[in-house]
Amino acid sequence: MTLDPTLLVWLFLLLLVIGALAGLLAGLLGVGGGIVLVPAFHYGFTLLRFESDALMQICIATSLATIVVTSARSLHAHDKRGAVDWAILKSWAPGIVIGAAIAVVVAAQLGSGTLQAIFGGLARIVGLYMTFGRSSWQIAPQMPGGMGRAAASPLIGFLSVLMGIGGGSFGVPFMTLHGVPIHRAVATAAGFGLLIAVPSVIGFALLSVPVHPPLTLGAINIPTFLVIVSMTLLTAPLGARLAHATRPVLLKRVFGAFLILVALNMLRRALGY
Repeated sequence: MTLDPTLLVWLFLLLLVIGALAGLLAGLLGVGGGIVLVPAFHYGFTLLRFESDALMQICIATSLATIVVTSARSLHAHDKRGAVDWAILKSWAPGIVIGAAIAVVVAAQLGSGTLQAIFGGLARIVGLYMTFGRSSWQIAPQMPGGMGRAAASPLIGFLSVLMGIGGGSFGVPFMTLHGVPIHRAVATAAGFGLLIAVPSVIGFALLSVPVHPPLTLGAINIPTFLVIVSMTLLTAPLGARLAHATRPVLLKRVFGAFLILVALNMLRRALGY
């Protein structure tokens, strides 16, 4: 595959901007940068005319690799403000890790088109909730324990890995619907992201992908990872500070609408249109 140097420069600049945005959103909205990174990676690799049935695995794995760093940075920033609910994080950790590990095995067996359709469908649900959801909505006054936790925690890990995202996109709505204040939910979801990303990245690093871009470890593209992380390390703490200083309701609605459009485009691609 012959790569146009000019195109590579533009892609590099695009990744810098996307990385900055992903880090900011991870800290500010608790949605996890992967919700932006996966479609951006897919667009970038497609722009380079890289075609493989494992393309979505590479996008998902590389996104999750960046989330290890972004979530750790965001978790540290939130913890310094005393916002992380460690009781929730510790009790939900085993189930989330188990769900993430199972998802890696499942994702390795699925084609790129199927994973696109899964991402598009789930991202549309997340986008609709972000656009129309209300902070007053509540299912229960506290987080579930026992069988409820045993069922929900692996599901959060499982669905997040299939999308290549951190725990915020599912974790934050789930926690706020169960009586956890929004700032505390955003902070704790950064820990969810770390629990999801670490085991899945280990699994994807060991995955054998026959056709991949240069400098790819398993399904993780190292140059893309490095470019993104260089920006998320700078912007995730900024997003965390803004989260505690503002009520980003309007931004959340706008981003939710944008996410719905991205999801619909993914579904269109998955259906071959």
